Amino acid sequence: MSRYFEVHPDNPQARLIKQAALLLRGGGVLAVPTDSSYALVCHLDDKTVVDRLRRIRQVDDRHHLTLLCADLSEVANYAKVDNQQYRLLKLATPGAFTFILDASKEVPRRVSHPSRKSIGLRVPDHPVIHALLAAHGEPLLATTLILPGDTDPLNDAAEIREQLPNDLAGIIDAGACASTPTTVIDLTPMRTGEAPEILREGGGDWTRLGL
Repeated sequence: MSRYFEVHPDNPQARLIKQAALLLRGGGVLAVPTDSSYALVCHLDDKTVVDRLRRIRQVDDRHHLTLLCADLSEVANYAKVDNQQYRLLKLATPGAFTFILDASKEVPRRVSHPSRKSIGLRVPDHPVIHALLAAHGEPLLATTLILPGDTDPLNDAAEIREQLPNDLAGIIDAGACASTPTTVIDLTPMRTGEAPEILREGGGDWTRLGL
């Protein structure tokens, strides 16, 4: 049975967030609120838990997983970013955007795209996930919590507990959050002089980036 943490959406209780972070360190998959929808998150450097996360979502290794970062200072550790790409990242973060970038050597091969060697990165804008990132001390691997066969993400913790009673180590309930997935923009074409590609229109307003 999943641990269930009820936290304040704007000022999450540090004691509960620390308990949730310990579950991550112990190899657990958590359901957490973000500024776009609930997401499944896990520790980056644990193959077993990454496989479990993919199994819950029923996606293969060609499905882009996303690194949730506390701020842009972490992005350069995990992705190859040039000046043009960084300017777009700075305009859009924090916010409901996921950017596809070429993965650096710091990203384990098992979590990057197998043929493209790319990774999704984003800096979310939600107090609860930022508190969890701070407690965990490093980025988290994530995927939008869309159940197999569904097209819309979940945004209610009670429903997640009902739908996934035995699959998760913990669920953080901060009340209902947005139910629109992130806008996904592939920035890798920029490294060869081409324009970024919008792969999915979602919660982030891509027009503000001048694309």
